Amino acid sequence: MSWLDAIGWAGSALLIWSLLQTRILRLRVLNLIGCLVLLGFNWALGVWPMVGLNVVLAGINAYFLRRLWSTRHDEESYAAVEVGAGNEFLAHVLRTHSREIKRFNPGFDAAATTGRLGFIVVRGDETVGVVLLHDRGDGVAQIDLDYVAPRFRDFTPGEFVFRRSGVFARHGFTALVTPPGMVAPYYERVGFRRDGDRYRLDLPVAM
Repeated sequence: MSWLDAIGWAGSALLIWSLLQTRILRLRVLNLIGCLVLLGFNWALGVWPMVGLNVVLAGINAYFLRRLWSTRHDEESYAAVEVGAGNEFLAHVLRTHSREIKRFNPGFDAAATTGRLGFIVVRGDETVGVVLLHDRGDGVAQIDLDYVAPRFRDFTPGEFVFRRSGVFARHGFTALVTPPGMVAPYYERVGFRRDGDRYRLDLPVAM
């Protein structure tokens, strides 16, 4: 196999791998790289129809990547809708994603609804994720569940929910703490600080 053939196979493999991604941002990035690799490959071979195809596909990916990045930190993209802990739609979301929820929140008990506040995070009419918490006293809210659907994990819904939405401060909370033992926590990236085996975020006072 020549080095040129290897480049062609690598580009094709990247395209296939990109289509297996559940995270839309990652899909677009990998697909763009694959298109650029195949563009160069077909250019070297003089296969101009394929060059044209990959130019168009690369342009489409670049366009949507620009749109995705422009809304990545846009707080108007998300809303936190408060629901009762026994809400049927909330229960449906928890059942649908129960396997992933257990993976990242191994200590979460969906049946323990007493005293919980529930928020469904949405983007337009799409469900982005779920936040469940309860009052620990002294103005501190304990996060019981913080789940984000796979396709939104490259974005920053947590940044909006915890730092910008103001929903927790309006309930009188002055701080949020995470449960111990969470898998792959991201909280330091959205302003939490480590506090023992947990993370803590001090909230601004609601105006």
